[in-house]
Amino acid sequence: GVLARWPELVGPDIAGHSRPVSLQAGELVVQAQSTAWATQLRLLAPRLVTQINTGLGRRLVNTVRVNGPTAPSWHRGPLRVNGPGPRDTYG
Repeated sequence: GVLARWPELVGPDIAGHSRPVSLQAGELVVQAQSTAWATQLRLLAPRLVTQINTGLGRRLVNTVRVNGPTAPSWHRGPLRVNGPGPRDTYG
């Protein structure tokens, strides 16, 4: 119910910048669109738990874990050199 009714349970603003990934053993995992939204959702997590459980009519969610966006990988191609990579400017 949480995954299908996400916009209805959390509102259009939060739903527009995040998506639920999974719900297992009372832990809801949410993927945020940006690091700023991930921080905001972590601060709102207790309120989201209450809001979701109230909307569902039963206590289904105990905690919310928020993941930010994944960073791009610097590893390209089949050949790689071990070391810090392109951000190593002092070596």
